[in-house]
Amino acid sequence: MQCNICTKKKATVHLTEIIDGQVTELHLCEECAREKSVQMEQQFGLADLLAGLADFGKQVKDVDKVKLDCPHCGVSYDDFKKFGRLGCSECYPAFRDHLSSLLKKIHGSNLHLGKAPLEFPKPVGPQIETLRDLKAQLQEAVQKEDFEKAAELRDKIRLAEKKEENQP
Repeated sequence: MQCNICTKKKATVHLTEIIDGQVTELHLCEECAREKSVQMEQQFGLADLLAGLADFGKQVKDVDKVKLDCPHCGVSYDDFKKFGRLGCSECYPAFRDHLSSLLKKIHGSNLHLGKAPLEFPKPVGPQIETLRDLKAQLQEAVQKEDFEKAAELRDKIRLAEKKEENQP
């Protein structure tokens, strides 16, 4: 199959566009595909998409014209609309009201509904006992009159307490 634009080279990129149920196919060689890609990017960039979605169907009130800046990194909401990128993780709470509706339009929801483990894996290897655990085990050993174990636990407790004292 030949390239639809230059008609000289073999088509290696195949684009299918469906608008209102009408299918249009475009077959391009590598060079023409690169040129077409640059043209499409200039006409329709990601920043424009985000800016369009952010302002889609919204009438700007005088109150909304207040300049919003991230207190952490200084990125303005106008910069986000212009470049399509936030500056830091603090931008999300700073622009929360504006991003909430944008995320809902893009993803269908503004809540994360992704995958999560059903249960967390149990740690492998030696368990680190806390001082509280050791003291509870000591009380249990004393009640059972298992004095050998109680002596071992007492020593472990003393060692753990010394470690805590030496830490800043």
